[in-house]
Amino acid sequence: MAAEKFEDLLLSKELRRAVQDLGFEEMTPIQAKAIPFIIEGRDIIGQAQTGTGKTLAFGLPILESIHPKIKKIQAIILCPTRELAIQVAEEMKRALKYKKDITILSVYGGQPIERQIQTLKAGAHVVIGTPGRTIDHINRGTLKLDSVKIVVLDEADEMLNMGFIDDVETILRSVPSERQTLLFSATMPKPILELTKKYQQSPEYVKVVPRQLTVPNVEQSYIEVREAAKLDVLCRIIDINGLKSSLVFCNMKRRVDEVVMHLEARGYLVQGIHGDMTQPQRIHAMDRFKRNHTEILVATDVAARGIDIENIEAVFNYDIPQDDEYYVHRIGRTARAGKKGQAFTFVVGREIYKLRDIEAYAATKIFRRPIPTLDDVEEVKTTTFLEKVKAILDKGDLKRYEHFIEPLLKEDYTSLDIATALLKVIMDEEGKESREHKDYPREIESTSRNERPSFSRKRTNGRNKGQGGRRR
Repeated sequence: MAAEKFEDLLLSKELRRAVQDLGFEEMTPIQAKAIPFIIEGRDIIGQAQTGTGKTLAFGLPILESIHPKIKKIQAIILCPTRELAIQVAEEMKRALKYKKDITILSVYGGQPIERQIQTLKAGAHVVIGTPGRTIDHINRGTLKLDSVKIVVLDEADEMLNMGFIDDVETILRSVPSERQTLLFSATMPKPILELTKKYQQSPEYVKVVPRQLTVPNVEQSYIEVREAAKLDVLCRIIDINGLKSSLVFCNMKRRVDEVVMHLEARGYLVQGIHGDMTQPQRIHAMDRFKRNHTEILVATDVAARGIDIENIEAVFNYDIPQDDEYYVHRIGRTARAGKKGQAFTFVVGREIYKLRDIEAYAATKIFRRPIPTLDDVEEVKTTTFLEKVKAILDKGDLKRYEHFIEPLLKEDYTSLDIATALLKVIMDEEGKESREHKDYPREIESTSRNERPSFSRKRTNGRNKGQGGRRR
């Protein structure tokens, strides 16, 4: 039943051409298994992790089924968050590159509803929305679903976790019973299974759970640390690796606010995002991070749904995830588009046993990493500085400075003596400036009995490449 390449599917030449432009040739497992069934008109239960290509799995068959001349809603896709709704809409619109006669509308809170109403009145074919705003339109009479042929529930488990299932059922009851219902979810808890029995007709169950759940290009490690030292360890790792784009996950909304406050006080460019924030606040935070105006985004798991940014260099599990699957979702945010990434997990005390459960679930090995020491930081700073020196030497044009050095050479100092002394002067000055910030405690203790690394107050100051440019 499963096809292997997009060219094997019964798709219009416009859709095939758009997929080719996107750089896709072979389908992902969920696409290969689900698309033929969907094209046949079958109901689907698709179980697959985030980032497996679910959007095109349901998006391409939907776009193929639309009759452009019928200016009515023919398909509706429900998503748990605004961010995911936007992401799905953007990906489907890219597939419409050569089909300009199909209108896709995303509806969600935080955007003026009048703009959405205008597009609905003009005639949209596909609506992608969050449950709350979708019901708002239904109640206003601005969204009529009597012509809907296909319904998609995307990330149904998250809609369950966020308390949207009652809203979802209300929407399903507003759609004709003669329809195709597609449900995609990373997990299949009992309420979701009950939903499938109630609203689907003999669905095909398509499950894609690879043995290796984590991203192969992600270097995974954990650090044993005391709870009170997490913030300092986070700062040290960011600085020593020169990270410009980091995603930090916390388990609680209150924790997100605390981490953001402390990082701001230390001069980092940071934003937070969680469920209690208003839509404009979340939009602002996401936009700044996507445009590289923010170096660090601190988020809860639910708020991070829909984040699809290619340049995230590292993911930090500031709090070890409460669910094994969340670990997979979190670290999958880095190493996108073939790039490499890093994932750091902070482990406190007996949480090491939870980490072992995650390793077993994800069929991966997470390696222990020591807390970076002061010597590590100094080595990175020195190496970075010498790379700058080499670049200047390669460029040349140093005549104007030679007459300052020549008198020292005449005093019987070697060129090596002079270069070493200059390096010492520069590094001592940077060390003095770093100590004045007093951002780090003298010592950070690991929870491991065998590790008590020195941890100076000295911190990198961001002047050199690789040190982050932290001060505003």
